[in-house]
Amino acid sequence: MPLLSLSIWIPIAMGVVILVVGNDSRQGLVRVLALLGALFGLLVTIPLYLGFDNTTAALQFAEKADWIERYGAYYALGVDGLSLWFVLLTALITLIVVVSAWEVIRTNVAPYMASFLILSGLMIGVFCAADGLLFYVFFESTLIPMFIIIGVWGGPRRVYAAIKFFLYTLLGSLLTLVAILYLWYKSGGSFEIKTWQDLPLPMTAQVFIFLSFFMAFAVKVPMWPVHTWLPDAHVEAPTGGSVVLAAIMLKLGAYGFVRFSLPIAPDASHELSGFIITLSLIAVIYIGLVAMVQTDMKKLVAYSSIAHMGFVTLGFFIFSALGMEGSLVQMISHGFVSGAMFLCIGVLYDRMHSRQISDYGGVVNSMPHFAAFMMLFAMANCGLPATSGFVGEFMVILAAVHFEFWVGLAAATALILGAAYSLWMYKRVIFGGVANDHVAALKDIGAREFGMLAVLAVAVLFMGLYPKPFTDVMHASVVDLEKHVAVSKLGGH
Repeated sequence: MPLLSLSIWIPIAMGVVILVVGNDSRQGLVRVLALLGALFGLLVTIPLYLGFDNTTAALQFAEKADWIERYGAYYALGVDGLSLWFVLLTALITLIVVVSAWEVIRTNVAPYMASFLILSGLMIGVFCAADGLLFYVFFESTLIPMFIIIGVWGGPRRVYAAIKFFLYTLLGSLLTLVAILYLWYKSGGSFEIKTWQDLPLPMTAQVFIFLSFFMAFAVKVPMWPVHTWLPDAHVEAPTGGSVVLAAIMLKLGAYGFVRFSLPIAPDASHELSGFIITLSLIAVIYIGLVAMVQTDMKKLVAYSSIAHMGFVTLGFFIFSALGMEGSLVQMISHGFVSGAMFLCIGVLYDRMHSRQISDYGGVVNSMPHFAAFMMLFAMANCGLPATSGFVGEFMVILAAVHFEFWVGLAAATALILGAAYSLWMYKRVIFGGVANDHVAALKDIGAREFGMLAVLAVAVLFMGLYPKPFTDVMHASVVDLEKHVAVSKLGGH
C-alpha cells in the first residue's frame, strides 16, 4: 500500500470534498467529514511506525512515480528516522485541531476545516519528499492555507500578521530555489536529494548553498533576528492556527537543516557553525528574557517557542549524535507541549475573550480540572524531569557541555528562564483569589476539551518517562548523518 501517498492525499482530498459540499447550513456534516478525514489521515500513519526498521538509515516505504520526467523530477517519497515521527505528529495534531474547533468555529466552518486538512497533507509531504523540487513545492504550498487561516479567522490585526508571515517566509525561500536549480545542474539533471548529498562541491559553492537554504529555514524556525513575524502571527491566529504553527510549521525549517544544509554542505556547516551556535544562544537567552515581560499569554508562549527552537538549532550544529538526537526529541516534545499550551490559552479565550494575564487570577477555583492540565504543560514547558520537555533539552545541554563547557552553561540558562516565565504566568492566571466576576463565572472543561488535553498530557508524560521508542527510531539515521557530516567533501576529515 502507498502509505505515504495516502497520509498526504487523504486529508487533502477530504479538504477538497468539504469545500465542495460544505456551507453554513451543513455545519454538522462538515464537522463529521473533517473528523473522518483527520482520523483516517492518522490511522494510515500508524503502520509506518509499526513496520519501520530501526536498524537502517535508508529511506523506507519508498514510492516513485513519473512527474516532470524530462527534467529529472519525480514524485518520490520516503521516510527515515529523521522524518517518521513528524509524519505521525502532524496527523495527530491535525485531529486535535479539528476536535478543538468543533464548537468554537460557527461561521465559515467548511473553509476553516478544509484549510487545516489540506495544510496537514502538505506538511506531511514536506517530511516525506525524497525529490528536491517536490520538497520545494510542498514547502512553499504550506504558506497558502496558513495565510488564509490567519487572515480570515484571526484577530483584529489579522491581515497585517498574515501578510507579514507570508512575505517573510516567501522572501526567505526565493534563494532556496536558486540553490535547488544549481544542485540540479551540478548533479547532471537530477532532483534526487540523496544524489545531491554525495556531490563533491567546492567550498564557495557549499557556502552559497548553505546560506541559500539558511535564508528559508532560519525564517521558518524562526531564528533570531528573523523571528519577528512569529509573535504577530501567533497572537492574531485562531487557536487551531497557533497550535499547528507552533507544533508543526516551525519544525519544517529545522527539518530542512538536517535534510539539506548539513548533508549537502558539510564543510560550510562546520565553517559557519560558530555563527549558528551564536544565533541559537541569543535565541535561548535573549528571547527567554523577552518572554518574561509579556502581558499577553499567547505572546509569552510564542516567544518561549523561539527560545525552545534555539535549542534545536544548537543541537544540530555541535555535530554530535547526542546533540542531533536531542534536537529531534526536542522538536517532537515542543510539538506536544507548545500545542497544548496554545490549546489551554484557547480554552480560556473561548470563555473570556481575553488573553491578557492581568484579566485573570484564581482560575483554579472555577476550573480545577483545567488548572491541573495547564500545570503539567507549564512544567513541561520549563523542562521538568519526567516530562518530554526535559529529555531533549538535557540531551542537547549534555552534548553542548561535551562540545564546549561555556556553550553548555549558556544553554542551560534556558531551564531557569523557562521556569521563570512559565510558572510566573501560571501563578498569575491560575492561583490566588478569584480576581473578578468573569473568572468566578467560568465553567470547567467539558468532555471534548478534556479529551484533547488528555491525549497531549499522556504524550508529554510517556515521552518524558520512556523516550526509548522515539530515540530508537531516529538513532540509525542520526549516526549516518553524523558520519556523513564528519567526512569533508574537500578530500580530508
